[in-house]
Amino acid sequence: MNNFPESHQDLLADETKAFGYLATILSDGTPQLTPVWFNVDGDFIQLNSAKGRVKDVNMRERPQVALVIHDQKIPLRYAQVRGRIVEISGEGARQHINDLSKKYTGNKEFKLKDPNEVRLIYKLLPEKVQVAG
Repeated sequence: MNNFPESHQDLLADETKAFGYLATILSDGTPQLTPVWFNVDGDFIQLNSAKGRVKDVNMRERPQVALVIHDQKIPLRYAQVRGRIVEISGEGARQHINDLSKKYTGNKEFKLKDPNEVRLIYKLLPEKVQVAG
């Protein structure tokens, strides 16, 4: 990813399994925070969620988000990404959540809570990146 400092590129690698903490904005203007799995596709950070969840509604209505990617091995090392969701798509979303499940848990299939839920991929375009640690 071009605008991500070299010193923290390892946090984006699949083998690192760094968790993200996604901040979205609720309709009343207050923040909402959720731990998330993610991966990188070119210049985008990809997230996955189910249609209708709080973060889904927030990202659709207010696409400005922040994501902290935390190094689990070094507690005060992280990257803060501020940007916006530029694309939401259902195409390939089921496979994407399975890929994230394999990355983070080793399980090649993500167990849906509801077999009828609609999964979506959100493309986050980083606009500002700050790092620490």
